[in-house]
Amino acid sequence: MAMAKDTMTGSLRWGGTYLVNPWERDGSLVDLEKYPKLRRYFERNERILSERHVAKKNPARWHKTIDKVDHAVTVRPKLLVPDIKGYAHPVLDEGGFHPHHNLYHVTSDGWDLRVLGGILLSRVSQFFIECYAVRMHNGYLRFQAQYLRRIRVPSPGDIRPDQAEAMRRAFENRDVDAATEIAMDLYGIEAVPD
Repeated sequence: MAMAKDTMTGSLRWGGTYLVNPWERDGSLVDLEKYPKLRRYFERNERILSERHVAKKNPARWHKTIDKVDHAVTVRPKLLVPDIKGYAHPVLDEGGFHPHHNLYHVTSDGWDLRVLGGILLSRVSQFFIECYAVRMHNGYLRFQAQYLRRIRVPSPGDIRPDQAEAMRRAFENRDVDAATEIAMDLYGIEAVPD
């Protein structure tokens, strides 16, 4: 499982967190009678698991997670975006991790995710989030799905190959200034005079 702390460096550095999955592939909660080893594991940890908010809301399903595991998301390349952050911080997962519930994820069949990641890294996207998102204590922003969806991005086909390559480099180097400069060009925004 990918955790927000695994994204701190700007690239995904897995910290060793595993999710013991209580869900069947069809989305139903597992019948613990069918999985005796899983049942024993959960029962050994029942006190801790039962203290979670999701378990208190539904005591009969004390072993469920907040969200169902979507196996298709786990294997897909995706951008991971921490929910609470002072600035846009997209990180690429090449595929293989399930995002923790405090990481939003962006997948696409039409985008080079490094190019899209560069756009999301830019101050132009930051501006969109600042216009719509809730600002928390100490100036942190919520990078929730409803706010990320409001970021208007150009069509991938409208991006020239040289712009795409420069945006990929900006994303990989975590260069916000370069990403912003390219994004301003993509959006047709002129620099504000001094």
